[in-house]
Amino acid sequence: MDKKVRLGVIGTGHMGQYHVNVAKMLSDAELIGIFDASTERATQIAEKHKTKAFASEADLFKEVDAVIIAAPTFLHHKIAKQALAEKIHVLVEKPISQTVEEAKELVELANTNKLILQVGHVERFNGAVLELGKVAEHPLMIESRRIAPFNARISDVGVVLDMMIHDIDIVLNLVKSEVVDVKAVGSSIVSNHEDVASVVLRFANGCVASLNASRASQAKIRTLNISQKDSYLFLDFTNQEIEIHRQASSTTQLGKGEIRYKQESIVEKIFVHKDNPLKQEHEHFIACIQGSAEPMVKGESDIRTLEVAYRILQQIGEKK
Repeated sequence: MDKKVRLGVIGTGHMGQYHVNVAKMLSDAELIGIFDASTERATQIAEKHKTKAFASEADLFKEVDAVIIAAPTFLHHKIAKQALAEKIHVLVEKPISQTVEEAKELVELANTNKLILQVGHVERFNGAVLELGKVAEHPLMIESRRIAPFNARISDVGVVLDMMIHDIDIVLNLVKSEVVDVKAVGSSIVSNHEDVASVVLRFANGCVASLNASRASQAKIRTLNISQKDSYLFLDFTNQEIEIHRQASSTTQLGKGEIRYKQESIVEKIFVHKDNPLKQEHEHFIACIQGSAEPMVKGESDIRTLEVAYRILQQIGEKK
């Protein structure tokens, strides 16, 4: 496909605005217009970004080749199903849907109609995560921390589907082994859903992953640590940086009235190409539609991610 992909955005809330802004910058796509349930908001955003506000999703579908869905989670399945049925490619924000069954239906429909269905796991396009797969070969233990202050804009899902799902997706992609055990605890603090969650996943190959997420913190931290046989990896999502620690050794020295602990290791800093992850995600989506790239975040992969997320939520729900 040589011509530009005609693109539309559905939902112009907090995340939707970012999508509209990025869609305008794409060289291989043209932003045709937007739709939002609030006519006033749609008109406002359309004027700001010099694009067209459509009266309905159906009207938008008639004019585009692909859509980005950034509507509330409970609408993902309905809108994505309508778009796929109209032979329109879909990039839908995570989570793909409210249930695993709905996710499977969307994946099957996309496959049947030979369409691209991509899920918005934007962290997969973080420069550091793109490099991580090259150095994380045999993880033995993984630890993730994703904490942030509460944001009232997210009210329809808890911290597992809002934030931790990024780490579930990344960890499953890295370990490539079956999850054989899930232990999870969590609690509601500032909303009607779980706002903090702590999870331990055990894999068939012996790897253990500890995932911690909070949206009730006074700091913003997004890190991933990976222990391997001969190295320790530290990834900072915010700064898009990776460090590799090797040949660590430690000694304890006894002095007069004090104990001194000393640790040494060789630290390598990986060069990371830093770009806007959301822009990278859009460019990848367009490249997949044009046939010049294979989907990095496949629907089948997201079904697995969603299944693990709901196993976590089930445990948290049982322990409330």
